[in-house]
Amino acid sequence: MTSSGLSHVTFIVRDLDRMQQILTEVLGAVRVYDSGSDTFSLSEERFFLVGAGEAATWVATMRGDGGLPRTYNHVAFQVERADLPGLREKITGLGLEIRPPRSRVEGEGDSIYFYDDDGHLFELHTGSLRERLAVYVPPAEPVE
Repeated sequence: MTSSGLSHVTFIVRDLDRMQQILTEVLGAVRVYDSGSDTFSLSEERFFLVGAGEAATWVATMRGDGGLPRTYNHVAFQVERADLPGLREKITGLGLEIRPPRSRVEGEGDSIYFYDDDGHLFELHTGSLRERLAVYVPPAEPVE
């Protein structure tokens, strides 16, 4: 199997309008589809793109029973460090619960974790996998 990266992520939510507000205001998502009362899948759904071009992440939301237990299972979106303060303001302005940060190793990036109304945990992270691995796995010392 060959994979070219994340295809999409689907969230089951009680309130499609509220989730749209979170996705568009916090993640800058653009809605590209709304099924209305048509149900081609399991229920009413909306599709969003987060990011630009071929690298954009497709986020689907479907109406259903939300209310997940609050755990550390989460989806993360990479953001710029300079944007974190403004994003925190948007999140708190929407009345969303921000989870306390976990301990960090210097150089792995900063994050904001927050829950939506259905218990999905989102992470806004400033680092990349390459940066994290550089911190976690230091280069081997040369052999003489």
